[in-house]
Amino acid sequence: MRILVMGAGAVGGYFGGRLVQAGRDVTFLVRPGRARLLRERGLRIVGLGEKTTLTPRTILTGEITSPFDLVLLSVKATGLRGAMEDLAPAVGPDTLILPVLNGMRHLDDLAERFGDRAVLGGVAKVATTLDADGDIVRLAELQSLTYGARGTATQEPPAGVHRALGGAGFDTALSGDIVGEMWAKWVFIAATGAVTCLMRGTVGEVVAAPGGAGFAEAVVAECAAVAAAAGHPVPEKELGNTRDTVTAPGSPFASSLYRDLVHGHRIEGEHIFGDLISRARRLGVAVPLLDLATLHLRVYQGRLEKDSGQALAGSVPSLDARESRTA
Repeated sequence: MRILVMGAGAVGGYFGGRLVQAGRDVTFLVRPGRARLLRERGLRIVGLGEKTTLTPRTILTGEITSPFDLVLLSVKATGLRGAMEDLAPAVGPDTLILPVLNGMRHLDDLAERFGDRAVLGGVAKVATTLDADGDIVRLAELQSLTYGARGTATQEPPAGVHRALGGAGFDTALSGDIVGEMWAKWVFIAATGAVTCLMRGTVGEVVAAPGGAGFAEAVVAECAAVAAAAGHPVPEKELGNTRDTVTAPGSPFASSLYRDLVHGHRIEGEHIFGDLISRARRLGVAVPLLDLATLHLRVYQGRLEKDSGQALAGSVPSLDARESRTA
């Protein structure tokens, strides 16, 4: 399979890098700045005793001349619209798209743009981040990709995808209920994000406060209630893991959403929370804590956009500055 990895960040760069190591036919679709860095330093995976440097094949937007067999889409949900336009030339009549974004709304967007048959369901579980040098830093041993057909009439189990991704240094699974697994991850992401973002602290800091553990358990219960009402109840083992994660005394755990918030970055608030509370309302599920977390993040995002707009209005950047920011 000819595989196109959309993005070479903490998630796409990690799984794509492992596929390169395994000798698979992989190309990364990246922005000019990332392409330049990869040429100069290579794709580096470090941490947990590892120091791997790879020289991946890269391509820029506008340079795609033929379809790929598989697109691994690992951008943040906030960049999905632009990503769909960038990867469109890579999608032919037989191309399969494996998105590993958070939430569920991206499935409808991708299916509307590329057709229902082309879009698989996917769940990525990996603990990685990018450091100041652009290296992919491993934070834990967790590394798995789960994927499958979404149960639509035109989709069949993607056995070819399973063969292409298997045996590449990370766990893989072809799921018969990928939508249910996506809901389970959504519950985990939303619960951990709401607890840490709303309380502005790590799990350990939240649990140490009187009432903190009870609050965290109530958040998990709201998330799980929405999934159950949608017809995808989270299995008790996974739900118990989510509860344990948000109630562990002394835990340094903080969601990636919280880390983005602390550092003043754009967040996936609408894709993780806005969509979830909209579904809760349609299903008649009361989610007051999730409503509060969503409002909190909307205020933050509004302030971020306002500050960004004021900064842009206050200066006229040179061509070099504009290119640097775009890259």
